[in-house]
Amino acid sequence: MAIKLKKYSRIILAGFFLIAGLNHFALPHFYYPLIPDYLPFPEVINYVSGIVEILLGIGLLVKTTHQKSAIGIILLMLLFIPSHIYFIQIGSCVEGGLCVSPFIAWLRLIVIHPLIMLWAWSVRK
Repeated sequence: MAIKLKKYSRIILAGFFLIAGLNHFALPHFYYPLIPDYLPFPEVINYVSGIVEILLGIGLLVKTTHQKSAIGIILLMLLFIPSHIYFIQIGSCVEGGLCVSPFIAWLRLIVIHPLIMLWAWSVRK
């Protein structure tokens, strides 16, 4: 039972990352303002992030790569922290884009983000 639950959990996480990665291509202008101003080439960062998310999502579905993909997701989440901090610094609102309360922005950073990392860690084996 526990093995099947872990398998389904890994499949759901893979789906989450596949959809998130595809969104970087479907809605790139949603992501550009979320990339900190001090980082160059926001378009490249957006598309590379999308490609990496897609590859990690696919990797979770492949028996020989799911452990490395789970670790990759944790590392990717660490790389996304500056973007979450930047979003909080700009007031948790992007004109014509994502706009949430500061509480939700902080919740994303200090609760949801670590939970995704923990989720990836839990399905690595």
